[in-house]
Amino acid sequence: MRNYLLLFSFVLSIASANAQTSGQLANNQMSAGGANNDLVGYLLGDIKSGDEKRTLGDSDIQGSAYTTDNFLPGKLYYKDEFQSTVFYRYNAYAEEIEVKDVDFDGAPVRGLTRDKAVNLITADGKSFSFSTFIDKKGLTQNGYLTKLVDGKYSFYKRYDVKYTQGQKAMNSFVKATPPRFSKFTEYYLEMDGRNRIDELELSNRKLLRLVDVDQREALKLYLKENKIKINKESDVFKALAFLNK
Repeated sequence: MRNYLLLFSFVLSIASANAQTSGQLANNQMSAGGANNDLVGYLLGDIKSGDEKRTLGDSDIQGSAYTTDNFLPGKLYYKDEFQSTVFYRYNAYAEEIEVKDVDFDGAPVRGLTRDKAVNLITADGKSFSFSTFIDKKGLTQNGYLTKLVDGKYSFYKRYDVKYTQGQKAMNSFVKATPPRFSKFTEYYLEMDGRNRIDELELSNRKLLRLVDVDQREALKLYLKENKIKINKESDVFKALAFLNK
């Protein structure tokens, strides 16, 4: 009987210790800034599947699938609530944000989940998020956009990378061409109340076509008087400063 009592007492002590540990784990799931580690785990996804997606079969590819090969500091938000400080780089070919907790070689790399409620705020304060948009062909697309201007008219940049297969030399007079990644940049415009993001080709005519009808003549006059020909980002910034005032 004494042995049974000792065994029962031992089991109770283990259960009590487990309960205390569980409570500590529940409390520790709240990291600095109030972020829930379970939520952060969901946002960062699975390490193994991410590594498999990032494996390239051809090491001779010219160029890079990334907008920057280095990991940069950023802050991760979910529904406008801060979750974690991370280090990220963008694989524009796979349209995947790769994230790790610490900027050390060999640190685990995860793929950020494609959730529209997620915002990655870059070191220079720009918002990087997964969005739905309309390209210049009128096709609905999904991908990552970087917000450059916020206001009645919001302005976005999209980084895109295309892959071109290499070609073997057909004969001694023709050189072989290696496979390569080529980088492209697209721009998008969103107007309050329109509930869509449209690709903006950089020209006065294309911008005027996208703005509100009531503002077209005023913008046209502003561009003419200030001799602005929209063919680069800074020109769009000037036009949107006029529209958003």
